[in-house]
Amino acid sequence: MRIVRPLALATLLSVSVASTVLAQAVPPERREAGTLAYSGIPEIPDALRTDLQRYRNARSAGFQDWMEDGSMLISTRFGETAQLHRVAAPGADRTQITFFAEPISNATTIPGSDRFAYQRDVGGAENFQTFVAGVGGGDIALTEPSTRNGAPVFSSDGRLAVWTRVERGQSDYDILTMTVGDPSTRRVAFEGTGQYSPVDISPDGTRVLLSQYISILDVRLWVLDLATGTATRVRKSDTPVAYSGGEFTRDGRSIITTSDEGGEGLRLIEIALADNAVTPLTEASNWDVDNFDLSDDGRVLAWSTNEDGYSKVHVRDFITRRALPQPELPAGVLTALAFSSDGSKLAIGLTTPSSSGDVWSWDVAGGGLTRWTRSEVGPLDPATFVTPELVRYPSFDGLQIPAFVYRPTGIRGPRPVIIDIHGGPEGQSRPGFNPNYQQWIADLGAVVISPNVRGSTGYGKTWLAADNGPLRQASVQDIGALLDWIATQPDLDGERVVVHGGSYGGFMVLASLAAYSDRLAGAVNHFGIANFVSFLENTEAYRRDLRRAEYGDERDPAMRAVFDRISPIHLTDRMTAPLLVLQGANDPRVPQSESEQIVDAVRAEGRPVWYLLAANEGHGFRKKFNSDGAAEVVNLFFRQVMDIDPTAASAQ
Repeated sequence: MRIVRPLALATLLSVSVASTVLAQAVPPERREAGTLAYSGIPEIPDALRTDLQRYRNARSAGFQDWMEDGSMLISTRFGETAQLHRVAAPGADRTQITFFAEPISNATTIPGSDRFAYQRDVGGAENFQTFVAGVGGGDIALTEPSTRNGAPVFSSDGRLAVWTRVERGQSDYDILTMTVGDPSTRRVAFEGTGQYSPVDISPDGTRVLLSQYISILDVRLWVLDLATGTATRVRKSDTPVAYSGGEFTRDGRSIITTSDEGGEGLRLIEIALADNAVTPLTEASNWDVDNFDLSDDGRVLAWSTNEDGYSKVHVRDFITRRALPQPELPAGVLTALAFSSDGSKLAIGLTTPSSSGDVWSWDVAGGGLTRWTRSEVGPLDPATFVTPELVRYPSFDGLQIPAFVYRPTGIRGPRPVIIDIHGGPEGQSRPGFNPNYQQWIADLGAVVISPNVRGSTGYGKTWLAADNGPLRQASVQDIGALLDWIATQPDLDGERVVVHGGSYGGFMVLASLAAYSDRLAGAVNHFGIANFVSFLENTEAYRRDLRRAEYGDERDPAMRAVFDRISPIHLTDRMTAPLLVLQGANDPRVPQSESEQIVDAVRAEGRPVWYLLAANEGHGFRKKFNSDGAAEVVNLFFRQVMDIDPTAASAQ
């Protein structure tokens, strides 16, 4: 069938209002290619599709766990999706051991064996199932169909598995236990109210440390007695305290965790379970301790701090409390930190602006650092990749907003700008590897700015709470302040600024489009919230109350009035700049209905919208075919709204 190519977006925007409204009376051209449905989107030029492939084949090595024989399990992609691989020694081949159409995640070795557990879902719906397998295969289901399951933790002898489960349509999580290899022993050990998950099992296998998530600022710890089914709260508090992670000490009398009690950031502490007495292990700071691990023999403690987005690794003798030689790593973002079962090595996963993600090991006794993997970045030269500058710009109320600015080198004249807004909102833009950024910089000559507006993690709990509930629009004003800052920079083109973001970042894109359309060249919304009321009513039940804790409760009339005022769906008459929307059909977090309603509403205003829908994806595009297709559409959109030749290999 012959497909009529839609008019270019720039052409559509140049016609009169009357003719534009007339054009919108005719449904936008729709076509399908594989699992992708294109609505109102022009054909992708072959030259653009071919050229983009240079940036679409970078791979990473994501550390999953140590095997008992000293080899590593890593996750990497050699085909359509990320799968598990075994690396026998530093520099050895990656031997693929799972082969599925769906990506694999959360692999964990079962202590004392050559087997491991991993998780996968179907179509991005996030109804995760857990399987136990060996390097040679033999996959056995640990969980039951039609349930959503968290990753399991295992007892030190490898006999007991504990995990969290929620039934579809329910909001309360149960804690399940099972003797590994014997499904008949599967039982509910604890019926939770809200979200509970296991964190660790005591050395003697009789107790489980549980985490109860109320909100990002209120996370509680409990100790579950498996014999009685009784859970006892750790350090009950009248004010919210956030705990993150946890491990029993070797003797089982204490736990190690991070806490923001009495300070802004998460610091490492030890809690004696007999009397809840706290011993600080790190100093109070605005910088969070965001990862830690205690060796199985209880002798060495390692942790990382998030310092203005960059990771720093620390190692200490836990018995003497003396610092050990510290690993010296490239400036970047930690992705993993875990001791081998014998405690002799510490695995460190790291990504940097010029490295797609690799794994090192640090020798505890000798202090040496050994690189295990070297991931490819396709046909690209990493030396050409741009490292960001960290800046701070003033917002409307005087707050200084941190942002990473990626500037192309060797280009004269004001450059177009892409503002990429992270999701969450409990998230943070950090200087890890981002092939999209590097491609936008190289091919579009664009400057990429990733701000950490108020409400982001990494800057203390006051900053984290600064956008909660009715304060939501203050974070949108932080984007307005960024536009003001851009206008003062001689190397930035204030007439060619595009906002881009996904999930909550997608809401920020839509809100910015409504507030600042006259200052934007375009907006790209990946599965963003269009209407807080419908979002909270339709997001999956297992996360609905957790999102109400952050955004506010739509059942409260006062909060509902705020939602009616700030939700982008009620502001479409102000959205005059071009819009691109991307969505996964199976998204359990921000349902497809959120994207559908904003597309329909803006088109009803007489303005064109490009819309890309992936039939087999959820909250994000994790399959290469879909991810490549999305990149093609986003780049074509950028080139049109930035007035760049869509067939040119590079705008520089």
